[in-house]
Amino acid sequence: MLATIGDVKDKSFDYIVCGGGTAGLTLAARLSEDPDTTVLVLEAGAANFDDMAILRPASYGSHFGNAAYAWDHNTIKQKLTGDNAHMWARGKGLGGSSGINFLCWIKPPAEDIDDIERLGNPGWNWNNFEKYIQRTEGFVPPTEDFKLRKGLKLDASKMGTEGPLKIAYPATIEDAEQKVEETLINAGLSAAARPMNGQPHGTYFAPLTYDPKTHTRSYAATAFYLPNQDRPNLTVLVNAHVNRVVPASASGPKFVAESVEFKHEDQIYVVRAKKEVVLSTGSVALKSPQILELSGIGNPNLLRRIGVTTKVDLPGVGTNVQEHMIVGVSFELRDDVKFDTLDLLGDPEVAAKHLELHSTGEGLFTTGIIGFSFANLGEVTPRASEIIKAAEDKIMKNANSYPPGLLEQYKISLERLKNGVGCEFISFPGLNSRPNPPEKGKRYISFYVAMNHAFSRGTIHATSKDPSVDPEFDPRYFDEEVDLQVWVEMVKFCRNLRNISPLKEMTTKEHNPGPDVQTDEQIVDWIKQVMSTTWHTASSCSMLPKANGGVVDPQLKVYGTENLRVVDLSVLPLHIAAHPQAAVYAIAEQGADIIKGKFQL
Repeated sequence: MLATIGDVKDKSFDYIVCGGGTAGLTLAARLSEDPDTTVLVLEAGAANFDDMAILRPASYGSHFGNAAYAWDHNTIKQKLTGDNAHMWARGKGLGGSSGINFLCWIKPPAEDIDDIERLGNPGWNWNNFEKYIQRTEGFVPPTEDFKLRKGLKLDASKMGTEGPLKIAYPATIEDAEQKVEETLINAGLSAAARPMNGQPHGTYFAPLTYDPKTHTRSYAATAFYLPNQDRPNLTVLVNAHVNRVVPASASGPKFVAESVEFKHEDQIYVVRAKKEVVLSTGSVALKSPQILELSGIGNPNLLRRIGVTTKVDLPGVGTNVQEHMIVGVSFELRDDVKFDTLDLLGDPEVAAKHLELHSTGEGLFTTGIIGFSFANLGEVTPRASEIIKAAEDKIMKNANSYPPGLLEQYKISLERLKNGVGCEFISFPGLNSRPNPPEKGKRYISFYVAMNHAFSRGTIHATSKDPSVDPEFDPRYFDEEVDLQVWVEMVKFCRNLRNISPLKEMTTKEHNPGPDVQTDEQIVDWIKQVMSTTWHTASSCSMLPKANGGVVDPQLKVYGTENLRVVDLSVLPLHIAAHPQAAVYAIAEQGADIIKGKFQL
């Protein structure tokens, strides 16, 4: 039921949703629940339906570098990471990044969501987050026997079970995963109390966006588009790259979004909006600021530089960019340890066997990344007080030099550094680290060491009025040295896990970083050499008061416009200690009610 260009060009729709990714499809499905409302989705990628390259779990990272599934964006070279550029891959096609992510269903701390409201956004709090995410969730609880055998202690009492997005534990959980969790508890972490209910502090097994009946990925396309594809009032056009939003010719006090210009098969078209235009162009914040700038909304100095006439003076567009970062630490497993890791798939014959097993609900393609731990800095290092004090002193010293609103964010960030759980450790069944490659015949256990509450701020800005030219992605990694100091201590904590039972008895040696990396200075050099983004970019169109660098108000409406909104992760004003997939769905669910006039504080 996908549309053709003839169904769209020169037509009018009540709502035009720019982007058919995680947020865009969720929003479009909810808006089109009203049969009297017409909704158009413009998606730059293809449909990619019924494609096992997307649907098959445990295919981590296989889509990156493949133009059929991913937009392989890159940052500009970062002076503080050895002049390296970093890949910022994003999902290409209906479902967006929910179709190529690592399937993790992680909810943030309740305090992190309440901080959105603290920053000037009434109604954006944990109570509403929980209400709206339950609409998306179709959690399938494991059997009591499975819970007992696999040590699953998850309190799922407030998880939604009737939503369209299937969420479940994978069919296969290795017993060795429980030993890894036990190691983390022996290292001083506790079992997380209620990680799906706003209390992720500690270690736990997380469910996945996984359909336990078919053992395939559940994502925005399967949850929100395919079940609704026959709605006559929902139109979805793929391979439609949005260029800009066109205002009404009659100039008034506010920008009125009259139409959307897009490119389809090398031709430029325009489609009219009767009510509103919504940008969901990259649920993880990458393209929405560019479209705003090419539409004449942004910093006049930057717009002038690329030859775009300013329609709305809004300097916050493309600023306040925040990112999560990861680095991998790996240990070699003893040959006699029973643990089928993803390393085994390096053998073509073994890989073929597991492809066959997948169809029966068994094997490595029915496993997942489930081991998560969230800690505060004090649990990670005895240097916590020293690091926090230095960061606090620097921030207060420079308080008068920060752009509007940043000091307020930094004060919350300091609270999080003291009490929050921004230090994350994720167990991965296989080698996923650098620089040392795997040794033939060996298996590994890796830990992602993930930095979630960074102080550094970056920018995303258009460098050309040509929509096909990527904007400049500049995360400005380590502009604030506290980020690197925290990360070094996290790496040291993670490396020490090999000295703690039962992991101590399961492993033979550290593979990465390896014995040549010992001092803090060497750890810093190694981090800068091998670090990666976690592809969780946020905040480039922050929901903040306009005077504080905001781009959208609490109704997600772009300041200075009458009927233009942004609904994706770019509106998050301060990043959260969680993989943001659940947050994106929740933003879209709440955004839909706001647009429909059904949201109540």
